[in-house]
Amino acid sequence: MGLLITILLVLCLLVILSRLWCFWCRSKVCLIGKTAIVTGGASGLGYETALALAAKGCRVIIADISNSAKAAEEVRKKSQNNNIVGKYLDLGSFKSVRAFAKEIIEKEPRLDILMCNAGMPGYREMHMTEDNLERVMQVNYFGHFLLVHLLLDLLKKSSPSRIVFTSSVMAYISNLTIDNLTPKDDFFTKRSAMIMGGTYSNSKLCCAAAAKSFGEKLQGFGVTANAVQVSGVRTPIFYKAIKENRYYSALVLGSFVWVLGKNPEEGAQTLIHLAHAAEVESVTGQTFMEGKQVWRPSKLTEEFCAKLWTESVKLTKLEADEVKC
Repeated sequence: MGLLITILLVLCLLVILSRLWCFWCRSKVCLIGKTAIVTGGASGLGYETALALAAKGCRVIIADISNSAKAAEEVRKKSQNNNIVGKYLDLGSFKSVRAFAKEIIEKEPRLDILMCNAGMPGYREMHMTEDNLERVMQVNYFGHFLLVHLLLDLLKKSSPSRIVFTSSVMAYISNLTIDNLTPKDDFFTKRSAMIMGGTYSNSKLCCAAAAKSFGEKLQGFGVTANAVQVSGVRTPIFYKAIKENRYYSALVLGSFVWVLGKNPEEGAQTLIHLAHAAEVESVTGQTFMEGKQVWRPSKLTEEFCAKLWTESVKLTKLEADEVKC
């Protein structure tokens, strides 16, 4: 009985400490007249980000593969901001990404904030898209890489503007190489690869690399790009990941996050901060966690990022005149 009480007290203390440690965006910046796109904005971190930006008067376009219209209606009611719309976007289809970008360019006079947030958990077996790419890599990274390029002219026109990539602490344990950027079937049979987070951690490393590369290449254009390393948030992706990956370690981690993890509103605060806070207006190409700039994953060397950029342009089938930086 005494041991049980001790365990409960320790857990309570850890919960309290995790809440005290949680960063909260205190920015008072008004976003009336600004426009933001939030991919994956129908749930989880994306929804909370969309709601926070809407509450500050921003026009928000919630882009998602499902429930975007429903989410937009909820955000309109909660924020008392009617300038919220939902649009269909499937990042697992380059055709869908191009159609979405075309509509935005034709209908939107400006774009101040692009939140590259949509994502999905890793699989334990190969799933391919219509573009012949592994699905997790395409949804989490390649789709966003293409989307940013297609919307860059509008972002430049609206400068100062911001791009924010949702990465993950899983990026720090990624075993990605340029050779397994498009993994083969045997990748999923290697337990070592799955322990290191599989294609999910690889995709999130790529998101951090994209923030670094775009940040460097867009200097002088008034467009910043940064990444947020999300950790321990109870989102739909988190629960799907636990269901998909039934390793003992995943179940233990899941229990830990269920007790000590942040809810989506808490987990979205650094994303919200980077989207509009004045103190990070000129910061670019960096990685953030809990409102503070942190070190990038060690794999993100100049050579690795340059090779990743070249391969990404090739795999997303960007034309020469579409590479805007």
